[in-house]
Amino acid sequence: MRIVVALGGNALLHRGERPEAAVQQANIDRVATALAALAHEHDIVLTHGNGPQIGLLAAESAADPGLSAPCPLHLLGAQTQGMIGSLLACTLHDVLPGRPIVTLVTHTLVRSDDPAFARPAKFVGQVYPREVAGVLARRRGWHVAQDTTGWRRVVPSPAPERILETDTVHELLNSGTLVICAGGGGVPVTADHGTGALTGREAVIDKDLTAALLAEDLKADFLLILTDVPCVYEDYGTPAQQPVLDATPTELRRRGFPANSMGPKAEAAARFVERTGGLAAIGALDAAYEMVHGRSGTLIRPDLTVD
Repeated sequence: MRIVVALGGNALLHRGERPEAAVQQANIDRVATALAALAHEHDIVLTHGNGPQIGLLAAESAADPGLSAPCPLHLLGAQTQGMIGSLLACTLHDVLPGRPIVTLVTHTLVRSDDPAFARPAKFVGQVYPREVAGVLARRRGWHVAQDTTGWRRVVPSPAPERILETDTVHELLNSGTLVICAGGGGVPVTADHGTGALTGREAVIDKDLTAALLAEDLKADFLLILTDVPCVYEDYGTPAQQPVLDATPTELRRRGFPANSMGPKAEAAARFVERTGGLAAIGALDAAYEMVHGRSGTLIRPDLTVD
């Protein structure tokens, strides 16, 4: 079976953790353990978030007195793909001896007229108190918004239209290679209508929506979205909280999950299942193997059709 796995950014850095290499390595050791059993039995394509990492790089770039201007987000996104991909590849190499593993820096085409460029809403970087966030916004020209535990920078998040390296990923998969790609949703680029020339854009694409598109293009059987909760919950964090263990795309969308937490994951799962007839699941990293075998997480399955 061909499985596209989307790792949440919290798989590498949990809330409140210092963004140090040793911390990320310890978390990636847990990722490798969780995915090893799946990789022994199935073809795996691995994608990952980069919110904490790109936010850190952006803050460092903006504060660097040696730069005349901060490094643009699309280049910082490419840096995070290399860094996180290297950590993942080396650790997976140790638990999957003999398995070819490659990290591929991936570019994702977006529309230059996407409305998201005018409405920054994607959280990146660390959480700040309101007063500190306001100072940074004025000093660095950031947009900031309130997250669940404080204030964070927000950037445009245009919709993914096409992953430019999909054919290469397909060839690598056919050769038995475990591919790490589309990190952070891929490097966002637009194409000139006349020449096709690519231009990097100041944005971060939602990695789950990119994973769904990649899974569709690769004709994957399963989209596995791994996060820090055991399943999808309705009314999460309230006294009325209830687990959602099984749903169709229609049922999942009807529940109206928040745009900056479970919403993109639910939409990504729904799109993949609708467009391919495959299966998707959302749940905890440590239960990845059980999720694929229907023993954990939230399963998203096709709507039943009645003739």
